[in-house]
Amino acid sequence: MTEEEHKFGTTPVFFTAISTILGAILFLRFGYAVGTVGLGGTLLIIVIGHAVTIPTAMALSEIATNFKVEGGGAYYIVSRSFGLVIGATIGITLFISQAISVAFYIIAFTEAFTPAWNWLFDHYTFVPWADWLLHKSQTVAIPALFILTAIVLTKGAKLGLQTLYWVVAILTISLIAFFVGNPVEVAPGAMLPKIPEVSIFTVFAIIFPAFTGIIAGLGLSGDLKDPGRSIPLGTLTATIFGMLVYVFIAFKLDRSAPPELLANTQDLVMGKIAVQGYWLIPLGLAAATISSAIGSILVAPRTLQAIAKDKVFPSRRMNELLAQGRGKGDEPYNAYVVTVIIALAFILMGKLDAVAEIISMFFMVTYGSLCLISFMQHFAADPSYRPRFKSKWYISLFGAVACFGLMFFMNSGYAFASIFLIIALYFSLNFFNADKKNIAVIFQGVMYQISRKIHVFLQKSEKEEHKSWRPSAVFLSSNTFHRLDAFNLNRWIAYKYGFGTYIHHIDGYLSKQSNRDAREVKDRIIRMARATKSEVYTDTLINPTLAGSISQVVQLPSISGTENNLMIFDHARNKPEEILSIVENFKLIQAADFDIGILSTSERQYGLMREIHVWITPQDYENANLMILLAYVISAHPDWKNGVIKVLTVFPFENLDQEKQKMMHLISAGQLPISRNNVEFIEHPEDVELKAIIQANSADADLIVLGFLSDALKRFGAEVFTGYDDLCNILFVNTEEGKQIK
Repeated sequence: MTEEEHKFGTTPVFFTAISTILGAILFLRFGYAVGTVGLGGTLLIIVIGHAVTIPTAMALSEIATNFKVEGGGAYYIVSRSFGLVIGATIGITLFISQAISVAFYIIAFTEAFTPAWNWLFDHYTFVPWADWLLHKSQTVAIPALFILTAIVLTKGAKLGLQTLYWVVAILTISLIAFFVGNPVEVAPGAMLPKIPEVSIFTVFAIIFPAFTGIIAGLGLSGDLKDPGRSIPLGTLTATIFGMLVYVFIAFKLDRSAPPELLANTQDLVMGKIAVQGYWLIPLGLAAATISSAIGSILVAPRTLQAIAKDKVFPSRRMNELLAQGRGKGDEPYNAYVVTVIIALAFILMGKLDAVAEIISMFFMVTYGSLCLISFMQHFAADPSYRPRFKSKWYISLFGAVACFGLMFFMNSGYAFASIFLIIALYFSLNFFNADKKNIAVIFQGVMYQISRKIHVFLQKSEKEEHKSWRPSAVFLSSNTFHRLDAFNLNRWIAYKYGFGTYIHHIDGYLSKQSNRDAREVKDRIIRMARATKSEVYTDTLINPTLAGSISQVVQLPSISGTENNLMIFDHARNKPEEILSIVENFKLIQAADFDIGILSTSERQYGLMREIHVWITPQDYENANLMILLAYVISAHPDWKNGVIKVLTVFPFENLDQEKQKMMHLISAGQLPISRNNVEFIEHPEDVELKAIIQANSADADLIVLGFLSDALKRFGAEVFTGYDDLCNILFVNTEEGKQIK
């Protein structure tokens, strides 16, 4: 499907989620919850349920705003985070839960006809077997399944989504009628049914599907214009709105009927309370359940189709059949057949509560996985993970622990069976997909962070490849105790997204005494690192010349798990001899294919640490992405928590509009970790020097990032770094290979 054919916005996501949340359980079992565990217990169930769904909705929103979620919804997220084998394992369980949901909602739909059957048999006489036949849920459920599937197959997703507007309207009218209704009057001395004795977790397992609509809209990700916006906005709004509605309904039920009547699952208690409830509540139940069934019929085959498109099933023919789609919308016809067969099998069971508990298990696995992904992404600290919506790592961790823990409280038998099924699926898929055993990016990031902490502590070295570029910087300085600017820059880069190795250069020749002195210096630097809580590997190097130290440093193995890729020097702006020694050894540094940074320090140092100015010129396109990435990495440190990155682009007047459009396109595509409001476009008159423009516009900056070219250094030498006397610290950056911002 092309981008132009992704027609749907945020509204279908909200309606799909809310019509699923306020669905079958609301009408059929919520009164049962209030009757069996009381108002307090029901409110506790709502709190526990949303302690799972809200972290999941936040994790879902976070992940969906970091990259475009393609067809397959939750499966796409899991597989692209954990890898195809683990992703397909969870994706298949998700598909099964979605297919079972079709049966669940259709069985619930048949219960909307119970009042009609009762009225018919109270007023008319039928043949003896008619009462038994019409009261069996399969009598209505099986035809309803085939009719709904036929409608979706012939009309596609568009018709299914259009029905949501009518469903929400009917649902709204039904709820209004319920809230304005009067309490049920029970005659004195009337015989009321006994309240069953059940645990709160048993009730929770039955009620939990009421809260599972949060990922219903995610299944439509492949049909949305902007999944990164529509999914979080629609999902979070529906989740919070649904929670509030359930709280109000619990209070209304508790005030309107005795617990004995509420606990009776054979009657639609809400119909006795609502105004015109004898027909409005069954109508609302029918509308809500049929829309939820349509939603499940829509998303389940798309999940299976997405799995098949990744070619993870053992048979090539099976992958081709299930991945095959028809029409402009790529409707997954063959996947529909599998979905209907699974739904039909569970419809034949005919037990709503048992199906509800099975669904709860599978959804818990999916929700726990989504929360776990969010937590691991926070822990991995990948610079390419920059979601527009951000959750908190501890919220995601809580959600994951809550999901997997609640499974055993709800039904330990089902929980063990679910885990056994997942393990069996994983090993089966792993056996048939030996070529897909690669470690997923998210695991690389987590191991990367673990490796960093271990190596900083033990000062060891271990190689490991990573797909995302991040700075692995080596600082070489002989002024550690004269000025802290280079050391601070080191710890900022090494704080979260990068790695830092700090080498203190000592002039002289190696001897017992100089080696002893070097160890004392090293201990002193380690104490500095400990005092500033920096995660930096520190060492000393004794050499009679700077060139000798450089030649040794560029050959040092990295302790970060990746090769060192950035070398940074520092010089005082009022000491020209320092920059001259760096310039003289520039070719030596280039020989090792390192990116190069030169920190030009001034008396202003880093000022108030509020603004980082990144200057981009027509000559600096190769350096631009590296400059922006370094600014982003530095700004992540708490010292810069109130700081902002400001990008200033300088171009001749005739190119200004063209460059402005190009820059805005990069930002809107999510390729630059900055806001549109933080980009300033400046005209460069022919008669004004660039240094003068920088002096005028960055007078109040606290750190300036500038690029420099090798050719300019050959022509002008140290003059490239002069002429900025009144400004703050400047980080000059040079790269021979441009970086790609993901």
